[in-house]
Parts: sequence; structure tokens; C-alpha cells
Amino acid sequence: MLRAKLWFRCSAMHDPVTPVIVQPAIIGWEAKKRKVDLTIERPFKGDELVMRMKGWVTSDVKEVVDVVKKHGYLKVLDDRELVVEMESEQEFDNLTRDLKACFQDQVDLEKI
Repeated sequence: MLRAKLWFRCSAMHDPVTPVIVQPAIIGWEAKKRKVDLTIERPFKGDELVMRMKGWVTSDVKEVVDVVKKHGYLKVLDDRELVVEMESEQEFDNLTRDLKACFQDQVDLEKI
């Protein structure tokens, strides 16, 4: 198993950025006729986290997710860091090539 960090270009500063989970998502309910004191706390999945970066990075995040899914899996490691997991070095090379072809220097992979 090979893991790599996925780096995007920040729309504002144009430097490499990657999302991290600072606090899990907290989901609650609002009822029309009663008070609901129930919440669920859970971290985002890898693709959910990437999709939340829409507008904050220079690339179309949906396209990035689609390209990554051809070669590996987006995961949140240790409930904090976004990584791409791949089966082999060949998959890493193929994904790096496809990201460069689609996004030039706007999306990068870094082995960890």
C-alpha cells in the first residue's frame, strides 16, 4: 500500500494547500413542532473533504476526485489528513501523469 498527500493550488495565494480536518462535522436536526437535542459528530470522508474545497482551489474538485478514483482511494488518515491510497508504485506514477495532464501544476502528489 502506497500513500501520498494531494496538494492543490490556493485560489487566493497560489501556493500548495491540502485540506485537514480541524473538527469533525456536527450534524443536528431541527423539528417543526418539538425540540430535538440530538447531534451526530463524524469526520468527512476523503472525497467529501475534497469537494468542500470547491472555490478555494484553482482546480475543479469534482474532476480531481474523478481522476484520483481511477487509480486509488481518497481517505482521511487519523481523522485529520487527506491522503490518496494506491496499490503500487505504478498506480502512483499513472495518477501523477494523469493529474499533470489534466491540471498541469495545479494539483500535485507527494509520497508520505
